[in-house]
Amino acid sequence: ATTRRDEQGNVIGVVGIGQDITARLAQEREYSKLIDTANAPIFGVGTDGAVNVWNQCAMRLVGYTINEVMGKNLVQEFITKEYRAAVSAVLDEALHGIETANFEFPLMTKGGVRLDVLLNATTRRDEQGNIIGVVGIGQDITGRLAQEREYTRLIDTANAPIFGVNTRGRVNVWNKCAMRLIGYNTEEVMGRSLVQEFITDDFKTAVQAVLDQALAGDETDNFEFPLITKGGARIEVLLNATTRRDE
Repeated sequence: ATTRRDEQGNVIGVVGIGQDITARLAQEREYSKLIDTANAPIFGVGTDGAVNVWNQCAMRLVGYTINEVMGKNLVQEFITKEYRAAVSAVLDEALHGIETANFEFPLMTKGGVRLDVLLNATTRRDEQGNIIGVVGIGQDITGRLAQEREYTRLIDTANAPIFGVNTRGRVNVWNKCAMRLIGYNTEEVMGRSLVQEFITDDFKTAVQAVLDQALAGDETDNFEFPLITKGGARIEVLLNATTRRDE
């Protein structure tokens, strides 16, 4: 609203210049609805770190209602102590325009249960592009991590030698049975080339071919090859080479 004056400066009225924001408000309401009903926990904080977004999925997962979290400091009140510095750093980076994907951290539920969450922290901006906060889209990976720990435990305690290599042929799995059989402990083999350092020269090419095939998705059963123990003894091994995949 702008004051209208005549040539002598006397006020003679008011001029109002309007802007139709119907579509913008409808869009904002739709955005809020999508966040609130999303099938993933979504929270937001302002530039001061106080919670200003908390959707229904976050409510169900963590147990706190909107009224219980709004305006409270996310890091200080809902993050376990050992992760406060790391989570705070992620939020601070997002508040400077540096977004983070797939950051793992724990959240404590209202009932005191620790949840493992995979977070994407996205910078939130106003219409002028000014940073006004952070929106975090989470994924509850508590069950998946528990399954991975159980998988690791089963491998480690299996009554058969089990080893694994990454795509570069470096050892990244070495269970207790392999340790007892071959004599090398985990620290001695991790990150080292299985073929170059633990396979006899006459079988290096053949074993490498089996591993390469498995890395291409072509698995091998009952492949015989020798391994050299830490004490220099040669032992014959029957190998099943299975491709390892991520999610």
